[in-house]
Amino acid sequence: MTTAARPSRRTLLRATAAATVTAAAGCSGAPPAVQVAVVWSGGELARFREVVAGYDAGVQVISAGNDIDAFLRARQLAGTSPDVAILPRSGLVVEYARRGWLRELTPAASYALPPGLADLLSADGRRYGVWVKAAHKSLFWYFPSMLHTPPRTWDQLVTLTRRLGARARAGDGPAPLAVGAADGWVLTDWFENVLADVAPAGYYEALARGEADWRSPSTHTALDRLAELWSIDGAFPGGGRRALLTQYEESVIQVVYHQRATMLFEADFVDDVSGRFRRGSEQLKTFRFPGSRVADHPLIIGGDAAVAFAGSTRGAELVRWLSDGSTFQPWLSAGGYLSPNVSVPLDDYRDPVRRRLAAELRTPGAVHFDLSDGLPGPFTGSDGVGIWRIMQDFFADVTNGVAAGEATRRAVGQLAAAARSTGGGR
Repeated sequence: MTTAARPSRRTLLRATAAATVTAAAGCSGAPPAVQVAVVWSGGELARFREVVAGYDAGVQVISAGNDIDAFLRARQLAGTSPDVAILPRSGLVVEYARRGWLRELTPAASYALPPGLADLLSADGRRYGVWVKAAHKSLFWYFPSMLHTPPRTWDQLVTLTRRLGARARAGDGPAPLAVGAADGWVLTDWFENVLADVAPAGYYEALARGEADWRSPSTHTALDRLAELWSIDGAFPGGGRRALLTQYEESVIQVVYHQRATMLFEADFVDDVSGRFRRGSEQLKTFRFPGSRVADHPLIIGGDAAVAFAGSTRGAELVRWLSDGSTFQPWLSAGGYLSPNVSVPLDDYRDPVRRRLAAELRTPGAVHFDLSDGLPGPFTGSDGVGIWRIMQDFFADVTNGVAAGEATRRAVGQLAAAARSTGGGR
């Protein structure tokens, strides 16, 4: 997922939708281009445009930002839906399909995914989306000069954070952790990694399907663990209140440019930001999100899925082309791209980090999809609502002196209530 849009983006998106319709109405001559709305911006947007330049028909790419849901709803209401959209949440694919907005799809023959991922883009036994980009969401980033021995277990991470936090309070070094808590999806990524580690087999996926109780011991244990770490004095640059005003990109900059923090947890797309702001020649290194044991850590992945809107045959053809293993070769060769398609040869990855991450996606039984992206309706999260807001409230509690037990009790109650109100579980 890219950087979260601000609340005012909804108004801007509706204006953009109207402007696009007006511009399209005035075009004549050549057949209209296949229109694709995407979540990407900046370098990701530029790379995707390089990819679709290889298509045998014209493609118009529109960046709608993270609030692409608001953009597409406005276009649907106006009767001007694009041919294709790239959606950052599988829950949106299922919702749109059941509303009758999407075409059923048949991917290319080379399309091969880790077990269970294809089902996330299906409704009532029919496929309505294809994954076109993956995100490895179980990574910590650091400079070797600032951290000589990365932690390998959760207990080691807590111990290291306490030690570095004490040094930071004494003015003897940077804070241990940077976190963009102003973007709620960053906090849900933390929660999902811990939950997948402590929960029994099947519970994590049952929550996503709305078949499990959020008030279970696993949820309590995951939140208690986060409270243990996040409540450490000196854990974040400027403290918890400052972290709640820090957006994702700024948290990366705190590590790679200002060096106010030693470590950063987030997905493989961190390097897209770090490449623009890093000072000097030292390269960031990564380690897996620490779990209860040294080995067998769960892997959380996210992804962006392509869908074709109802009535657009050309849109369905473009999505099928996007599902082919070789289509994204320009982006893969340029770097910064992780394919969900496990038929892509590992040797095609230019950099060794992406090659290693691609190999980890193929580990049987270890992969779990981003929980919040699969939840229904407003529970899935957005600025100020859903699970994003619940996790921000929890973060504010534990960094502001509320006892861990009380903070966990509040958060579990909010999660269960939100699940009931949206049909996302008990």
